[in-house]
Amino acid sequence: MKSLPLVLLFFSLFLDLSCDKAKTDSKLNFIIVFVDDMGYGDLGVYGHPTIKTPILDQMATEGQKWTQFYSAASVCTPSRAALLTGRLPIRNGLMGSQVRVFFPDSQYGIPTSEITIAEKLKENGYKTAAIGKWHLGHKKQYLPLQHGFDYYYGIPYSNDMENINGGAIPVKDHYWKIYDSEKPVSDNYKVPLLENNEIIERPADQTTITKRYTDKAVDFIRKNKDENFFIYLAHNLPHTPLYASDEYRGRSKRGLYGDVVEEIDHGVGLIMEELKKNSLEKNTIVVFTSDNGPWLPFEQHSGSAGLLRNGKGTSWEGGHRVPGIFWGGPIKKGMVDELGSTLDIFPTILEMLGVENIKDRIMDGVSLKNTLYHGKPSKREKIFYYRSREIYAVRYKQYKAHYITQGVYNYPPGSNKKIILKEPLLYNLDVDPSERYNIADENPDILRRIKTIVDEHKGNLDPPDDLLQYRESD
Repeated sequence: MKSLPLVLLFFSLFLDLSCDKAKTDSKLNFIIVFVDDMGYGDLGVYGHPTIKTPILDQMATEGQKWTQFYSAASVCTPSRAALLTGRLPIRNGLMGSQVRVFFPDSQYGIPTSEITIAEKLKENGYKTAAIGKWHLGHKKQYLPLQHGFDYYYGIPYSNDMENINGGAIPVKDHYWKIYDSEKPVSDNYKVPLLENNEIIERPADQTTITKRYTDKAVDFIRKNKDENFFIYLAHNLPHTPLYASDEYRGRSKRGLYGDVVEEIDHGVGLIMEELKKNSLEKNTIVVFTSDNGPWLPFEQHSGSAGLLRNGKGTSWEGGHRVPGIFWGGPIKKGMVDELGSTLDIFPTILEMLGVENIKDRIMDGVSLKNTLYHGKPSKREKIFYYRSREIYAVRYKQYKAHYITQGVYNYPPGSNKKIILKEPLLYNLDVDPSERYNIADENPDILRRIKTIVDEHKGNLDPPDDLLQYRESD
């Protein structure tokens, strides 16, 4: 009987430790930094020789650098829908057959039936902010405040839209004219800057936009340091046209593109400083990635996919494979060459919090928690490369089969022809990430396995209407 108090003491300590762990897990904050058109090879830690990104390099060293991390689409609108919903955008009408992204005259936006990360976290007591580029519909019913976010500050679509010369994408000569001037001004584009649901500036001063997005993120952390918070920081840059502040313009050996990336890196550093100042680094997860690969037609004003083939808009690796850095909390340090996708961020966050995943619809993401926390193999085995509502390619483990190939933006000239292959191309991406050596003839069993995956996927696919095709004038 005398030993009972000691037993109770140990039991009490065990409960306290268990509760502390549960409290730590439930108090995780999340920040996703989602940049626009940054290539796989544009950061120092991913091999760029002249762009200096010391903050992101340090994050990759202290956390995890993923070398096989994918955006779920190779252009803006569907890639954002995929990240925020954990679902392939073909499932919610945001993968377009002809029009591939929303424009200022688009009629629709993200369906209200979709559940976003922000909505799920808000249900669980989180304060939520979307800062930066939205591109999921510019009308009020489609803006962030109507989809789970408590606060919004940003440009509702791409920074090259509504240019003063007409059309959505300026001709190359217009870009060069802007960049040749001593100090580019951003009133060549009439894009609005919104706070919550209201326009507060038009045209937005894009020369200061990176700094202002960073300041808003820091301010949100400061105001909500005693709460659970989620910040979705989606920079409009380094999408062209490129703009850097006076402080950063002319600093990088890489030119204006390097200036822009280095200013984004500096902004991430200010966010990290704020986390550390408030002792939040041990219970905040920060994710850094890109919406797709580099916009190659703009040449020195675009990024680099490094050793990967092609870039934005295509189903080659350079269009989909992007930097993926995870930092903070209990993340295990290391370089990860497992498969991961932006689709996986949503279910990963839910599992980290012990919140049940969504059950009333097909979710395409898988949780990466065990890889992030314990270094275990990723559960992801498949990547679907959609374009124009068709499957152009599929990756299974290390193998990638192409069924359709097509260039984009007529770069180089004459490359836009769509080729439906009579026989698929097959690459081993562990051996050949540049997709140069077709090994289809030697691996018929692999091609049969991938064909089965495609058939199974199509069997549970009932895609809704293409929402991107409808314009306000229709």
